[in-house]
Amino acid sequence: MDLRDLPRVVWALAAARFVSSASSFTMLFLTLYLTGPRDLGTTTAGLLAGSVGVGMLLGNFTGGRWGDRLGHRRVLLGASSAAGLLLVVVPVVPVWVLAVLLPAQAYLAATGSVSSGALSALAVPRGQRRTSVAVGRAASNAGFVLGPPLGALLVTWSYEAMFVVDGLAIVLVRLALSRALPREAVHTATPAQAPGFVRTLRGDTSLLVLLVGVVLVDLVYRQLYSTLPLHLRDEGQPVWLYATVVAVGSGLILVLEIPVAQRLQRLGALGIVATGYALVGLGTAMFGLPVSVGTVLAAMVVLTAGEILYKTTATAYVLDRAPDHLVGRYQGLYTGAATSGTLLAAPVGTAVYASAPELLWPLMGALALLAAAVVVAADRLSRRSPAATPRGSRGTAPTRRAG
Repeated sequence: MDLRDLPRVVWALAAARFVSSASSFTMLFLTLYLTGPRDLGTTTAGLLAGSVGVGMLLGNFTGGRWGDRLGHRRVLLGASSAAGLLLVVVPVVPVWVLAVLLPAQAYLAATGSVSSGALSALAVPRGQRRTSVAVGRAASNAGFVLGPPLGALLVTWSYEAMFVVDGLAIVLVRLALSRALPREAVHTATPAQAPGFVRTLRGDTSLLVLLVGVVLVDLVYRQLYSTLPLHLRDEGQPVWLYATVVAVGSGLILVLEIPVAQRLQRLGALGIVATGYALVGLGTAMFGLPVSVGTVLAAMVVLTAGEILYKTTATAYVLDRAPDHLVGRYQGLYTGAATSGTLLAAPVGTAVYASAPELLWPLMGALALLAAAVVVAADRLSRRSPAATPRGSRGTAPTRRAG
């Protein structure tokens, strides 16, 4: 699909993702806030920060159910607005309240994000969603390029202002979206005698196998944010090298992800995903080479090439497998699996790194290659017994009744 053919809804949601990502600097500095102005110990602060990851994963895995039942527009606007308001009050509530507020805020934010992805998917014909997914990811990555320095500037002035700005930005974006998104029916209709979520999943063995690969590769991918900075520090490298590595990856994604998605639109999805996983494995293993600026940047380029291939393609593939009345739950299922590394990567990676640092990178590379093999197996299952056309779609975007 050409960029000019994308519906206005997709562009509106992408613009919202850009602004939200550019203002989503709170989680980057949360531990510093808890151990600084809140004067908590490192362990307590870590537990509170970890609760955010728990809330996010729960929101990803279960939040799609609300959108499928109540309407994704309604859930996106309501959940995200509530999440923004909860951020605003963080500086004024007692510490014990944060133990409930922070995971609840993360749950609501993840739920709204799932409905945002579902709305974008439902606006585009089935089989042509890779471009819309790539546009959304590019917007999000562009926002994340701006977010950390903006957050750092705010933090030097006031930690409290950081929460207020972040929360109000979310609320203002949702107010703008309320005008841009088409209204839905009072409820999301489920086709008569349509199978439920669990029954549909049980009938799609290839998708279940694919999700195993998704979890494995995310465990590997998120070593970028847990053990890689430790590895570079222990090898005597300056902090700027790690920052440069992350910036190079984001820059390549911004420049290449959309044209690559368009160019590969007609090729089989799972073959592209398997190739991407293999490149992630190769790039990760390359971090085990003798450390220099050249080897680290080369490893990041290879890993990012794999990310460009697999993330957009896998997301669109899962959404294309979903019946229209289950798009939210499929979106959440994939997002939950694809962010499982936020909980798994740090404890697994640091445990290996502490006991046998030289083993970490080849082991992670091997896990990514195993994930690629899992995807190949899913592809074979799909070819043997391809899923029927999902109920509720004939290959076109569904028509929404104005309410």
